[in-house]
Amino acid sequence: MSSIVVCAYHNVGYRCLEELLRQGADVRLIFTHEDSPTEEIWFKSVRELADRHGIPYLTTDINLPENIERLKEIAPDFLLSFYYRNMIKPQVLELAHRGSLNLHGSYLPRYRGRVPVNWAVINGETETGATLHYMVEKPDAGDIVDREKVTIEFTDTALDVFNKVTDAAVTVIARAWPKLLDGTASRIPMDLKAGNYCGGRKPADGIIDWTKSAVQIYNLIRGVTHPYPGAFSFLGGKKVIVWSACPVEGSGEPGVIVSTNPLLVGTGAGLLEIRTLQIEGGEELAAPQFNGNHILKGESFSATN
Repeated sequence: MSSIVVCAYHNVGYRCLEELLRQGADVRLIFTHEDSPTEEIWFKSVRELADRHGIPYLTTDINLPENIERLKEIAPDFLLSFYYRNMIKPQVLELAHRGSLNLHGSYLPRYRGRVPVNWAVINGETETGATLHYMVEKPDAGDIVDREKVTIEFTDTALDVFNKVTDAAVTVIARAWPKLLDGTASRIPMDLKAGNYCGGRKPADGIIDWTKSAVQIYNLIRGVTHPYPGAFSFLGGKKVIVWSACPVEGSGEPGVIVSTNPLLVGTGAGLLEIRTLQIEGGEELAAPQFNGNHILKGESFSATN
């Protein structure tokens, strides 16, 4: 039986590890992460899954010298990475005799890099996917083993798409793992020119640019809404997080409130109807609950306080 070391976190890590165990995989060690106190923890725990199956795990970086020595002792056939947040160094990748592979949350080579699901929604894509590929020094650039597409509906939030991508990831692992074991898995060279690379996102990147179209702003909002930090603007010197909205026909000056019931704001093209929002430090409310108290027609949202 082929031995495996798994690097895993989040729902993708949990579900893909769960599928490997369902297939009887020989998982010798798991690397995962401690949960961040500044992050909303809405996903399943890889550590709990490891404990339930009696598999040892570490939350320290796999690249540390002591962890490299431990990997040398295990001498795994495969190293598999599922939503692990640390870049794995080439000297670590080389320790897996039959290959080191990563499950990426996009249909590669599109959306290589960080937070691919959020970027796909923010950019208004209509499809994305999950891809299993060999790891090389360059991020998300090794040969493709298998991939599965998912549809992004216009009403989907990033969480909706993430759940679809997680299901697709499990489909890919279920299909590919037996082929990896018997040596029949595909190796399709990655055509980097046919794709794109995206960097990470910070909460500050959720600032709304009202000169963009209503559809573009709507895509940003649904791309960073719960459980992510949210898209935001400033009104009367206060930060306001917009949790849900939709584009509608009409026109108005960018950022200017043209109606309070419904709450309609002008953009670079079209109007944005804001449905739920939150003054920082307050509670999230439906837009009508703000009428007369916090928002007046003719006021403007801005990018600064």
